[in-house]
Amino acid sequence: MTTKTLGGLSPVVSLTIGVATMVAALGFALVVGETRIPLDVIWNVLRFEFGFMAPKVNPIDHGILWSYRLPRAIVAMACGMSLALSGVVLQALLRNPLSDPYILGLSAGASTGAVAVAILGFGAGALTLSGGAFIGAMLAFGFVAWLARLARGNSGTATSSLALLLAGVAGAQLFHALTALIIAKSADANQARGIMFWMMGNLSGSRWPDVYLAVPIALAGAGVIFAHFRALDAMTFGREAAQTMGIRTGLVMAVLLSVTALLTAVMVSLTGAIGFVGLVVPHAMRFLVGVRHVRLIPATALAGGIFLILADIGARVLIPGQTLPIGVVTALVGAPTFAVILVRSSRAHSG
Repeated sequence: MTTKTLGGLSPVVSLTIGVATMVAALGFALVVGETRIPLDVIWNVLRFEFGFMAPKVNPIDHGILWSYRLPRAIVAMACGMSLALSGVVLQALLRNPLSDPYILGLSAGASTGAVAVAILGFGAGALTLSGGAFIGAMLAFGFVAWLARLARGNSGTATSSLALLLAGVAGAQLFHALTALIIAKSADANQARGIMFWMMGNLSGSRWPDVYLAVPIALAGAGVIFAHFRALDAMTFGREAAQTMGIRTGLVMAVLLSVTALLTAVMVSLTGAIGFVGLVVPHAMRFLVGVRHVRLIPATALAGGIFLILADIGARVLIPGQTLPIGVVTALVGAPTFAVILVRSSRAHSG
């Protein structure tokens, strides 16, 4: 059994490079913006905030770095990790290379749940936005799974994949319509404008309280998923094959699908629906580190965080003086990738 990964590097070296790249991406996110801030200023702000002696920094620069750019970059990192890992889990459990929280409607369901709490007061104050989003994500996944089962009947794998994809499209459209209905019926003009921008993916409002929620959830979810790496390897061969290896498939699927729904829900409640991260990043990492989940899971987590940090930088600087929804940037990368994967998957099944 080989212990080599990308370029013949050992797992430890590869992981070190990945972590260093993520730190560099975070640093880049602090430097780049409408106001360009030098590295020495960033270093002094960080020293001051962590209790060390540091030269005095312009209060405006200090506020931009500590109160705006750093929490925004950390939330982007946690969100990218969570969505990318959700894609890994869904692709393994459902044995479908096109599975992704956005494509399968989980993000749309989470958006509906969050909006129902925010606008309609669903839960009578007992539910947070994340709680409502979790319920919405689970309802969306249940609907998509039920619809796909009805559509495919006893058909083969190719038809099963197509049925799941079409069911995901139908589910996403249904929950997007429900969200639009809630907004049209109950939201005022300002609420409607803010929610519609948020639904396209928006990190502009990310602050430290969001960091304190996003990071622990992302790390805990990653830990649970990594603890099941052998089960995920087995599940890629099908439930029957996994059962012969001693895997309790029902329990594994219940745990991992719940974790996936939770990760998606929390991140959607903080940032809105950001598409294609769970599709693009896992496929890129399979090409680089292989299909075994003991390597794929940490590589995907790191790459997902880096990808969304860089996407958010792009959203801030592509149009001077204006911030794009981050979902626009990820879609520009993800939509062509989705088309390529769809064509290759169809050819593989037909061949």
